[in-house]
Amino acid sequence: MVAERADVIPMLAEVFRTYGFEGASLSRITEGTKLGKGSIYHFFPGGKEEMAEAVLNEIDTWFSIHVFVPLRDGADASSGIDNMFREVNRYFSSGRKICIVGVFALGNERDRFAKKVSNYFAEWVAALEDALRRNGKDIASAKTLAEEVVGGIQGALVLSRALDRPALFRSAMQRLKQRLM
Repeated sequence: MVAERADVIPMLAEVFRTYGFEGASLSRITEGTKLGKGSIYHFFPGGKEEMAEAVLNEIDTWFSIHVFVPLRDGADASSGIDNMFREVNRYFSSGRKICIVGVFALGNERDRFAKKVSNYFAEWVAALEDALRRNGKDIASAKTLAEEVVGGIQGALVLSRALDRPALFRSAMQRLKQRLM
């Protein structure tokens, strides 16, 4: 049962994950949330754009808590990197779920949410770069590796989804982790 706005956000995330911003029509949103139009607009008077902002904020908060902060502030950089791979694997259901931010980055909505999309990827790269530097990599190597790994994770999500082979994501994650260690 939906009791408050926060209860709706995960359901909206799945609608956006499935259809993207443009394809998430009001009928698909009401179907995916099991709420009527009145309830949807009660929680999100700003409409679909406010819904997408709420979803992106939720993703940002989750990644900050579970990935970015442990990479930056963990006492042991290697543990932070291990944690990143474990949490990313969990978040993306071992490759069965695509990245909503990635969907927004590739679709027509890219410009509408450009700052949020850019910040998500930039923060992830910067946090991983920081952990790699604390783990002994020089500045140039850390930056290059961080970009390769974040890009590799995103690419593996797309490829495993396109081929309907979640195992491809898991094996890519293992190779990327080995590359860093």
